Amino acid sequence: MKKILQITRAGLIVLAGVAGALLVLYAWRLPPFRTSVEVTENAYVRGQVTIIAPQLAGYITEVPVQDFQQVRTGDLLARIDDRIFQQRLRQAQATLAIQQANLGNADQTQRSAQARIEAGQAQVAGTRTALETAEANAHRTESLVASGISTRSAADQTRAALAQAQAAFHQAESTLQVARQELQTVLVNRHSLEAAVENAEAAVRLAEIDLQNTRIVAPQDGRLGEIGVRLGQYVAAGSQLAALVPDRKWVIANFKEDQLYGMRIGQPVTFTVDALQNARLAGRIERFSPATGSEFSVIRPDNATGNFTKVAQRLPVRIAINEGQPLAGDLAPGMSVVVSVDKAAGAARRAASADPEPLRLSAAAP
Repeated sequence: MKKILQITRAGLIVLAGVAGALLVLYAWRLPPFRTSVEVTENAYVRGQVTIIAPQLAGYITEVPVQDFQQVRTGDLLARIDDRIFQQRLRQAQATLAIQQANLGNADQTQRSAQARIEAGQAQVAGTRTALETAEANAHRTESLVASGISTRSAADQTRAALAQAQAAFHQAESTLQVARQELQTVLVNRHSLEAAVENAEAAVRLAEIDLQNTRIVAPQDGRLGEIGVRLGQYVAAGSQLAALVPDRKWVIANFKEDQLYGMRIGQPVTFTVDALQNARLAGRIERFSPATGSEFSVIRPDNATGNFTKVAQRLPVRIAINEGQPLAGDLAPGMSVVVSVDKAAGAARRAASADPEPLRLSAAAP
């Protein structure tokens, strides 16, 4: 009887050892328990968390939202005291009106200069006609004097009239040239006045933008985090007022490098959520990171110095969450999940499509 008990005890010990060994092999997914399903607990829900900050400095006069409130694009989140910015807008508008009036005066001056040119041209034409008449009279008088028909005094008078006509013609030409120069001066000044008007218009637009920026609105649909601003608080440009979390979310799973072979974009994925009592949701691989997480760290490891211990690196894999899942709306960025990828399912699908290309880590869609 004693010998039987000893044999039984030895058998139980051996059985316990075998069970322990099998348990270790199963936990580490070693043969004969190797599986095509790759699992990682290093996975979290992610989202585009937008920090809401003002572009202006001032006192907060209105905060119509509350913590964790659902908002839509354009909803008012906070308002900065806009009295100073309203006055700056009025000041810019008044400056614009002055510059526009100056430009209008320049238009009137230009029209006046053009009218003086036309008057000068008419005066030149009139004096030219008078000069031609005086020259003709002078020629006739000289001929009559040479023939003894006319007197010297008459010739002197015609020469004097000719000189006056010449002087009047030259004066008219000079007046016309002055009028043309005045028009050129007006045109040159007009360019500077037009630039001044454009500058004033830009100042008005900047003042309008500043006035609009006193209203801090939601850039897109989503849910707010904690509101970090209070009524009457003075805020500076860039101060963090709140965080906005859009409805679109995804999962980032950090797989070890020896788990990646056979994964492809579009492969089906399942994951359980700790916060939802391990509820199971579905998704698909959307894309792979171009480098491991260590390459993006602030202080990159330098393996070229000292002793070396090989550590398996992890590569972030972005997983899109399938639509139409009721529990997907309860996900929040930062939640922990456990992701499972069945690489055999992807292989079966590839085989069904008669594609001879082997499965491997790739950025190409299946």
